[in-house]
Amino acid sequence: MNKVKVGNIEFGGEKLILLAGPCVLEGFERSLKIGRRAKEIADNLGIPYIFKASFDKANRSSIKSYRGPGLVEGLKILAEIKRELGVPIVTDIHETYQAAQVAEVADILQIPAFLCRQTDLLVAAARTGKVVNVKKAQFLSARDMINVVEKLRASGTEKILLTERGTSFGYNNLVVDMRGLPIMRSFNCPVIFDGTHSVQLPGGAGSSSGGQREFVEYLVRAAVAVGIDGLFLEVHDNPAEGLSDGANMIALDNLEKILAGALKIHEAIR
Repeated sequence: MNKVKVGNIEFGGEKLILLAGPCVLEGFERSLKIGRRAKEIADNLGIPYIFKASFDKANRSSIKSYRGPGLVEGLKILAEIKRELGVPIVTDIHETYQAAQVAEVADILQIPAFLCRQTDLLVAAARTGKVVNVKKAQFLSARDMINVVEKLRASGTEKILLTERGTSFGYNNLVVDMRGLPIMRSFNCPVIFDGTHSVQLPGGAGSSSGGQREFVEYLVRAAVAVGIDGLFLEVHDNPAEGLSDGANMIALDNLEKILAGALKIHEAIR
């Protein structure tokens, strides 16, 4: 397994890593509050923590949906949260021109699932020298991700993370094929499981996506039992008020229980 370092955090080692935060930045104060609580929980459990949030959600279902504060204001907020919490930051990029600018703040550049085959975007992210986390598209098999990995390696990076987030199963539904986790790990890349997007119901609410957050805990347990290097979870102090993906984000009050259970499994199989 190729180990990938983000500051003093190492993917592919003995520790299970947590990437968590709100789906999209909801202003500085609330985003910081969510990140601070997630970090407290992770610290109490001895889990290395990375803050995640998007400055722009470019693939919302409706033109009327909240997308986020945008690139300039979003990077300012992320930089402040990074300073306040003293943790690494992961955020999405959607366009090639964003890569270099976002790399000045973010420690991990994330490629959204729908864009994971976009060669120019992968090349731009790789050339920043930052860690690149690619979410497997809902329409791809795990084996297809080797082509994504080869694009990144050909662009000069081995700092590659791969994330499973469910596969399309008919309309408005996703399923997780747990075989994909060891398949992607066989590419010599650390693998992350996205427990919250995996219970998303894309477009299931008409002009927005639905979700089944009650199943997050069970999928997380299964993924950790199979073997992963990190967990990606979108969390919120009040998911019902979440401006994006509220239906599949988990409440901060439930985060500790989910992580504690996952950690016991991780330690048992290590």
